[in-house]
Amino acid sequence: MKITSIEAFQIEWAKGDAAEKRGAFLRVHADNGMVGIGEASPMAGGLASLIILKHHIAAAIIGADPLDHAVIHDRLIHKLVKLGPEGALGGALAALDIALWDLKGKLLGQPVYKLLGGAWRTALPFYASIGGNGVRTVDEVLRVVEERLKDKPSAIKIRFDNDRTKPDADITGDIAKARAVRKLVGDDFPLAFDANNGLSTGGAIRVGRALEELGFWWFEEPVQHYHIREMGEVARRLDITVSAGEQTYTIAGVRDLIEAGVTMVQPDIVKMGGITGLMRCAALCQAHGVELVPHQTQPTIGHLANMHVVAAQLQATKPIELDDPSNRRHPVFANPPRPVDGLFHLPTAPGLGLDLIAAEVASRRLDIG
Repeated sequence: MKITSIEAFQIEWAKGDAAEKRGAFLRVHADNGMVGIGEASPMAGGLASLIILKHHIAAAIIGADPLDHAVIHDRLIHKLVKLGPEGALGGALAALDIALWDLKGKLLGQPVYKLLGGAWRTALPFYASIGGNGVRTVDEVLRVVEERLKDKPSAIKIRFDNDRTKPDADITGDIAKARAVRKLVGDDFPLAFDANNGLSTGGAIRVGRALEELGFWWFEEPVQHYHIREMGEVARRLDITVSAGEQTYTIAGVRDLIEAGVTMVQPDIVKMGGITGLMRCAALCQAHGVELVPHQTQPTIGHLANMHVVAAQLQATKPIELDDPSNRRHPVFANPPRPVDGLFHLPTAPGLGLDLIAAEVASRRLDIG
């Protein structure tokens, strides 16, 4: 089997979607007629990654064997390293790797998780990831949490999405919201707090102490992601688990977080090397006794790819992430990934097990220059 062509394009989920709300999709065609599908990080609509795929990667992989996905990934990251692996290049390579694994599964007639060594579980619980709480009142936060509880999540994460250029903007208010959510769900319901890099080191320690008293499960990205030493300092000074890694695109970057003292890492499959990259990260985490809880909010191709990897991990300690319970992304899929009674069920079809509806894709597709 050889790669004959690739298609990199955006998907407009709803007419008039702003660029940052679009999906970033990839289709890889093989000479046997099979097609693999992948997804790049949709940040800013994934446009930069799609341009790299179209103009820098497509010609370099024509004629390559899709089964050489790891070699392809490593060759391209070195060939294109000056484009910056910590960003758009990482997203482009992740989309390609996911598509090649999809092709591999289809060729061999097996779901991806079987090719990864088998699944420890095929029904995966999720946690509801609720953003935008920095600008909400306490009552508004509680109303949103109550609504998401109807989806039967195994845990809730409240995200604040505050302005990163204004650290510690409302520590008292943030703690008040965390306290109110704990009172709403009860003492035993698992909760997490995502500061979205909005705190100083001192502010993070102050918030972390409050979260410890409230029994929160983990404290995500308390300080700026590029302040790795300070992230580790916060982790070492608190008893609550401090997590980071959503904005880490390489294995070396994950290693740096671990060495700094972070004990739960959260790389994103559509940013960090796709399935190949996340499996390497899993091995690194297992070797260091660190929790791997991948960040993956988009309930589309990358979400399903992430499920295959998590299912294959013995030490999957937390539920998978879901931020958008709506069906706005569902129309392009014949079998969209959606939870049933609080669980996502892995498909048993070859590859990722996710099928696109050609007519819907065509009607929503936006080609790039």
